Amino acid sequence: MDFAKQREAMVAQLRKRQDVSEAVAAAMLAVPRHLFVPDVAPEDAYRDEPIVTKLDAQGRPISSSSQPAIMATMLDQLAVEPGHRVLEIGAGTGYNAALLAHLTGPEGRVVSVDIDEDIVTRARAHLSGAGLPQVEVVCRDGACGHPERAPYDRLIATVGVWDLAPAWLEQLSADGRLVVPLDLRGVQVSAAMERAGDHWASRSVAPCGFMRMRGPFAGTEVVTVLRQDPHVALALPEPREVGDVLSALEAAPTEITVKMEEAASPFAVVMGLSLWLALHEPRWCAVTGKLSGRGYGATAGIVEGDSIALLFMEGALVARGHGAGGAKLAAELAAHVKAWDEAGRPEAGGLRIEAHQGPVSGRPLVIAKRHTTLVLDYG
Repeated sequence: MDFAKQREAMVAQLRKRQDVSEAVAAAMLAVPRHLFVPDVAPEDAYRDEPIVTKLDAQGRPISSSSQPAIMATMLDQLAVEPGHRVLEIGAGTGYNAALLAHLTGPEGRVVSVDIDEDIVTRARAHLSGAGLPQVEVVCRDGACGHPERAPYDRLIATVGVWDLAPAWLEQLSADGRLVVPLDLRGVQVSAAMERAGDHWASRSVAPCGFMRMRGPFAGTEVVTVLRQDPHVALALPEPREVGDVLSALEAAPTEITVKMEEAASPFAVVMGLSLWLALHEPRWCAVTGKLSGRGYGATAGIVEGDSIALLFMEGALVARGHGAGGAKLAAELAAHVKAWDEAGRPEAGGLRIEAHQGPVSGRPLVIAKRHTTLVLDYG
């Protein structure tokens, strides 16, 4: 098999759908992804899909090779230059570290840290097999960074993070940049951030979805498996009491069709509305799985007590309420959709994020974290 042609086809596909810089495209053309996922058929390694490489004891994915599309987006957000020193949080297969090594060149340095020794061992082996033994892969909690090689010009996390770890900010140079999949009450965005006086400010924001960070720096999100077969899970941005949601979902729903003057792509609706709900609705939730014979998928909604309302794209956008209070929740969910529509259907790309140390008052959208306070504003 001609792996170079496989890489060319993958990059060509990406560049049809999104902007990819010449530097990042060249790295993806040069680095053989199939060497980093040896248990996958080589032709599958060059699909624009994530590849799960490790499950936990409950069968949940905890490590992967990320989807090439979001890898390209984040690498362009990072803006790596030859000679840069780069710290990566989350080693995965080592593929992203290999792309970083190509971007930094022989005068640069790439350090990748991961909490799992077996992942570190495999990433080292993959990098060595690809001719990149100079990439340093270290086993430790990523929240600690790697102070031995600091300061860094760039820092990237390839795992979902709930807060900006103080160690990362301390280990970045004065003009450094970080790119992380940042949690905004259960919704992730890839935020590229730099220092702006006494705080950090985003330079670009893009939608994304990553496995969450584990260990002491894990966030507040709670995922409850409601049913194993067929699988249904409920995700909440933080712990709170809910009722018998599964029984509600199995009951006949109340449906409200939400009319919008112009059609929108299902992806834009799901991503835009999920973020809107996360920032404006304290009862918001996400549900994944097979619901009422409609196949496997993911959607957002509102859950309260034994009642739940969820959004579905079925030609038109439908708010479907279940349980005793389902009709009320469906109406409230439809009202959120109309508010989002009237606000111009804001998406992650139009979001501005500031990260402050200490509390912030007088701003409309504020999320308090352990170490920072996030201030958000749609541009």
